[in-house]
Amino acid sequence: MERKNTILLVAAVIIVIAAVGGYLTYNSSVSNGQTVQVTDMLGRNVTVPAQINKVVATSPPTTNLVYMLAPDKLGGWSFKPTGQFIQQKYKDIPEVGGWFGKQTGNYETFLSINPDVVLEGSNPKGDPNATVDERQAKFGQVPVVAVLDVSDVTKYRAPIKFMGEFLGVQEKADELIVFYETMLKKVNSTVSTIPESEKKTVYYAEGPEGLQTDPTGSQHSQLIELCGGINVADVPLKQGYGMSDVSMEQVLSWNPDVILVGDPNFYKKVYNDSKWQNVKAVKEKKVYLIPQDPLNWFDRPPGVNIILGIPWTAKTIYPEKFQDIDMNSLTKEFYSKFYHYDLSDDQINSLLNPQP
Repeated sequence: MERKNTILLVAAVIIVIAAVGGYLTYNSSVSNGQTVQVTDMLGRNVTVPAQINKVVATSPPTTNLVYMLAPDKLGGWSFKPTGQFIQQKYKDIPEVGGWFGKQTGNYETFLSINPDVVLEGSNPKGDPNATVDERQAKFGQVPVVAVLDVSDVTKYRAPIKFMGEFLGVQEKADELIVFYETMLKKVNSTVSTIPESEKKTVYYAEGPEGLQTDPTGSQHSQLIELCGGINVADVPLKQGYGMSDVSMEQVLSWNPDVILVGDPNFYKKVYNDSKWQNVKAVKEKKVYLIPQDPLNWFDRPPGVNIILGIPWTAKTIYPEKFQDIDMNSLTKEFYSKFYHYDLSDDQINSLLNPQP
């Protein structure tokens, strides 16, 4: 009996290790210590340098994940971060573009960075295998490694774990997973208790006039539903870049309880714009600018940069239900650990309480 229990215990340990290893496995055969074989998130076996010093990614969600976990290994931004809350050495990393939204990348630009590896964060609506095969053919000798689920807020654990192991920063990845899953659990447990009849209606105002938005089902507005809001945008889902045009009459008919604003220019004028004065959220002073320095907390891109947006969005929509969430403390911790920048109290206040 004792021997049988021991065998079962060993088998269980092996299963756990395999599960934790997730998508990434290293082949034991190494050529002169120069290369190693890994299995990417599409199950492809890829030979990569044993020491990875510089990577570039084809889309912003994956780029931002590299920055958050291993910023000194980031070879290029998909687009430059805005604002001031980022170390200058990271701000100075060149912009290489990529394949996302309305952008079409340039292979020569990527190759000019001399990356050890190119990370392909495939479009979830496309065929990732075909996309990766095309990238590999164009990038030639530079290995292409696939990373999946970088745009689904409910599935960040796997790509964070994968990238932590791939870049040799498992401890930092585990820290991000703990933060992410703690926030997810906290918000989910509270939102699950809110009756449908008591849920707040929310409009995501995009563009300089606030008349572009994304409906339920869009990766760009996913935090609304996750945090218990009802997305009022009754418009067709626009794939890719999103941002469906709407009219002022539509917004007035939706009459949202809360407005989340993506464009600072619109936020500065919304309270003084006569067209918006009869919207409930404007009348009740419940229009909120989404923090976006150096990366957006809510969207664009809808990657791991929106993890801090989970508690922020929940508390913004339901301040009375999330009184125990300390956004000052969470912001300070998140920026220090994952944006590699120590915020002052005044800087935190400028993020959380911007002036119109």
